[in-house]
Amino acid sequence: MDKLLKHFPDLNAFQIEQFEQLEALYGLWNSQINVISRKDMEQFYERHVLHSLGISKVIEFKNGSTVLDVGTGGGFPGVPLAILFPNTQFYLIDSIGKKIKVVKAVQQALGLTNVIARQLRAEDFTEKVDFVVSRAVTKMETFVPWVKSNLKSKHQHSIKNGILYLKGGDLTEELQQFPTALCYELKDYFKTAFFETKKVVYLPF
Repeated sequence: MDKLLKHFPDLNAFQIEQFEQLEALYGLWNSQINVISRKDMEQFYERHVLHSLGISKVIEFKNGSTVLDVGTGGGFPGVPLAILFPNTQFYLIDSIGKKIKVVKAVQQALGLTNVIARQLRAEDFTEKVDFVVSRAVTKMETFVPWVKSNLKSKHQHSIKNGILYLKGGDLTEELQQFPTALCYELKDYFKTAFFETKKVVYLPF
């Protein structure tokens, strides 16, 4: 939590309380349904919460905007982003039902009224959103066709609607067919070894 508060000093008391509850909630559910590796649980706030919030260094979602989190797993990056942006509507989808069960339990415990969690494949989601977020579900060439039809054509943010994808490593080859993609290095915002190769890939549409 210390790292989180250092990088997000403007959180209100309710948001801090929600973030503080996350580790215990995921610890409880992870013992029943494995959604986070035990190794990662030891660095929970850095590797899951702070990593998810890296997207907020690229964009501040506006009130009333809509965001789709594809392959959310246990709720990342969607749950931390929903806490940070309580007036943005988040759709969290995953094809695996037990993972969505965890998301719904966490949502209920935190009182996240701006989250809708569904067991659904990306191809079966039919609503239009401003942005699609995800955390390294698959390669971009596979991911983009799944979701590009879900993006609204009308833009209301300072950047165009599009995909915000958390990825790591050398993405040169993967992004060759996406010349408009921009990479934001998370090491520029979070000064720890974990973020050395982590990025937010933004692909506008």
